[in-house]
Amino acid sequence: MSYPSRSDGKRKRRNVIQHDLHGRVAHLLATAILRGDYAPESILPREAELMEAFGVSRTVLREALRTLTSKGLIESRPRVGTRVRPKSAWNLLDADVLDWYSRVAPPMAFALKLQEMREMIEPYAAALAASSWSDGTFAALDAAHASMVAARNVDEWVRADLQFHLNVLTACSNELLIPLGTLIERTLEAQLQLNARRADVFNASLAEHTAVFEAIRDRDAEAARQAMASLLGVTRRRIEG
Repeated sequence: MSYPSRSDGKRKRRNVIQHDLHGRVAHLLATAILRGDYAPESILPREAELMEAFGVSRTVLREALRTLTSKGLIESRPRVGTRVRPKSAWNLLDADVLDWYSRVAPPMAFALKLQEMREMIEPYAAALAASSWSDGTFAALDAAHASMVAARNVDEWVRADLQFHLNVLTACSNELLIPLGTLIERTLEAQLQLNARRADVFNASLAEHTAVFEAIRDRDAEAARQAMASLLGVTRRRIEG
């Protein structure tokens, strides 16, 4: 049996550090782009300038740039340099990019855009869940609803609320909808947290969630669609209020 050498351990630690550094640089550079510090179609500073600005090696910087290239934010051109791509090319349907964008976009504008997305998808998803749930997916939805009923504070409520909405998507039995929940999970959690704190009491929308749950349980697709639309109407009023 062979054992890892001391040099192997050092190499692994160095790889973890390199990964953490390139992730940090990717995050900082991406948020600068998404915030508008580097305008679309503009050329980023040269490598040497960016290395000095972030205090990292060329290897770390290039790995960070590759990450942003894969997410549609930048592209490299021979004899031109690294250019910020047009907004239309940004992959906002990437969990990292969406999360970064949510941190720098105007809060109200972003909340309303996320709300519009939810209003287009979730009522139909609730109707589909009512028609399609299995014993396993309904049990998960039932558990999330029970956790909402039992929640004693905002944090418990938000965790259960988020799980409830993710489980509605899972109960649709459509594998293309499940990644959508993963995509918006981080930004949706922040919105649910804000909405709960704006309400008179953190669980003010329990009755609306229960109406969605009971319609799905009863396999009443139209009632589920209407109940989810009504619930999202409450959410919109809190955002706009």
